[in-house]
Amino acid sequence: MAVRKHWFPKPYADLVARLRVPTGFVMVAAFGYFSVPTPESLALGLGISLGGLALRAWAAGHLRKNQKLATSGPYSFTRNPLYLGTLITALGLAAAGDSVGLGILFATLFTLVYLPAIELEEQHLTAILPDYAAYAEKVPLLVPTVPLEGLGPDSFSFAQYRKNREYEALGGWLLAVVWLVTRTFWHW
Repeated sequence: MAVRKHWFPKPYADLVARLRVPTGFVMVAAFGYFSVPTPESLALGLGISLGGLALRAWAAGHLRKNQKLATSGPYSFTRNPLYLGTLITALGLAAAGDSVGLGILFATLFTLVYLPAIELEEQHLTAILPDYAAYAEKVPLLVPTVPLEGLGPDSFSFAQYRKNREYEALGGWLLAVVWLVTRTFWHW
């Protein structure tokens, strides 16, 4: 599971890394327009998306960006729990919105935008964190596995969660929930 260097051509990866935020706005607009939630889809999808959001929160409480290699908490199961949490949250919201098309759109955008961003981050982390390559040999890129050596020594830090501004993801999720509930029960 070594760090792979060339999934995508570098110019493409650089371009889509800059387009992550604007792509997020496109996803929000598509979500707002194409979601047609039902009480049943809300019950299923909001639970899934809340799980993804919780994974993101857990990861943010262990991450000290560009300072220290995160190997504790969810980082002992996958190298990219924030991205995995984003994917789970988005697919859960698509399920809550009762839209297979949104699920396909979110998965496609994740593949075309977030995977190249992950590649660039892996290259960056390999350059600045001496232990990253060895860590990448042991811990899978995205799909979690049970760690062979147990959890890393660090514990969750709410201060780190706040420093990483993960509350912004919670705020976005709450806006999506309000939108879905409103569309479900007021049918507009």
